[in-house]
Amino acid sequence: MTYCVAVKLKTGMVFVSDSRTNAGVDNVSSYSKMYSFGVPGERQLVLMSSGNLATTQAVMMQIKRDIKQNVVPNLMTVENISDAAEYIGATSRAQQEKITNANGTNFEANFIIGGQVKGHKHACYMVYPQGNYITTSLDTPYLQIGEEKYGKPILDRIIKPGSSLETAAMCALVSMDSTMRSNLTVGPPIELTIYDVNSFQPGRYYRFDEDSEYFREMHRTWDNLLKEAFKKLPPVAWSSNWDHHKDKEQDEDEISEFKSSITD
Repeated sequence: MTYCVAVKLKTGMVFVSDSRTNAGVDNVSSYSKMYSFGVPGERQLVLMSSGNLATTQAVMMQIKRDIKQNVVPNLMTVENISDAAEYIGATSRAQQEKITNANGTNFEANFIIGGQVKGHKHACYMVYPQGNYITTSLDTPYLQIGEEKYGKPILDRIIKPGSSLETAAMCALVSMDSTMRSNLTVGPPIELTIYDVNSFQPGRYYRFDEDSEYFREMHRTWDNLLKEAFKKLPPVAWSSNWDHHKDKEQDEDEISEFKSSITD
């Protein structure tokens, strides 16, 4: 399994992915799931993948082959990110059909493509195995693929369209840390790319290996802060007093309103 998340903000985009591939408890390996394509000053795109490794690798090889052979369309010729999502969906479907075996087993893969082509706004899309795709919105300015449920709560609480790139990057890393804590099939190296809107330059790239002191410190700090926040929650025993007091005040207000209506 894997986990990838992309965040689209007014000021740019943030991409985070893990690198673990698990084919059983005794067969764990690492493969990068983040790929960058671009022409400085013209276009910059980041592609992340999850799902069957054979399918994702076949798709990536086909994408690179199309660019090298100047096949139209390819990621260097698409007019915008929506067209890029369309192209990736078609490529993914074609590769899945090639490797689907006789008993009908599916070798599905999901992708996130994001970036910006000159003359167009930056955008981000999630491409499903069937080739269709969705984009971000004001209510949901992020997209996830893979093992998404553990890292979603922090994104919902923190990420807003107006958030800074630094806030989004930190939030995405915490989201990844939460996922790693609850699912052993997600793991380092962790890759992070931060793209500044209208820069049309390769984004700031970071890689956090298993022995990354920064990532360990971030994990420790977040863990400690969560424990401190938990200690400050109001005890459950207080609820009866609070709720009773609240109900009493509500009753008094209703009685007062009733008396006023009679007087009037």
